[in-house]
Amino acid sequence: MIKLTGRKVVGGVIEGEALVTSQTISGWGGVNPMKGIITETRHELCGQSFKDKILICRGAKGSSGWSVAFHLARLAGVAPKGLIFNEMTTKIALGAVVMRIPAMTGFDQDPLVVIKTGDWVRLNADEGYVEIITKA
Repeated sequence: MIKLTGRKVVGGVIEGEALVTSQTISGWGGVNPMKGIITETRHELCGQSFKDKILICRGAKGSSGWSVAFHLARLAGVAPKGLIFNEMTTKIALGAVVMRIPAMTGFDQDPLVVIKTGDWVRLNADEGYVEIITKA
């Protein structure tokens, strides 16, 4: 098991499967908030669902529509379970708050290097750590 320590953005504890991208995500026009699918055609996760996953990304790009899109995803029941990211911006911080999901940033190791899509992740934002159980 691997453990990362970081900073809480939104409190809570959650476990789930990781969905990892080294690219930023565009909330306005880059996701389908009613289906929980990344739709940005040039994105490495295009066509993949973030529903019930722990989304691990570099950060958010685009306008403040990021928080609106992910708020709609929460209302539709297709939002991620948790959020781990590297680049703190108002877009991604507000998105985490409106989704009401555990979120962390500011890690002692780069989560984009350590965590792989499909890994099982326990995100404990209340205590400031993430545990990773790699795929078999």
